[in-house]
Amino acid sequence: MVEENQQAVVHIRFEGKSQDIPVSELDIGQTSTDEQIKNAVANFLDVGVERLENYAIEHHENGNFTVRPEAVFGHL
Repeated sequence: MVEENQQAVVHIRFEGKSQDIPVSELDIGQTSTDEQIKNAVANFLDVGVERLENYAIEHHENGNFTVRPEAVFGHL
């Protein structure tokens, strides 16, 4: 859970930049779907949601989210 004096944030990694946005600014919450989160982030970044198609959404126990590109590790 988020500490009493802390606001939950969405940590966004997009085009080589990272930023933390309060969840309240994106109008999302713990029950939001990945699709809803991607739509809110795309609106915030003023880009089409298709730009986030290959992004992963991590839901953290403390109420935060991370929106980041999917990671690709090595070759099989």
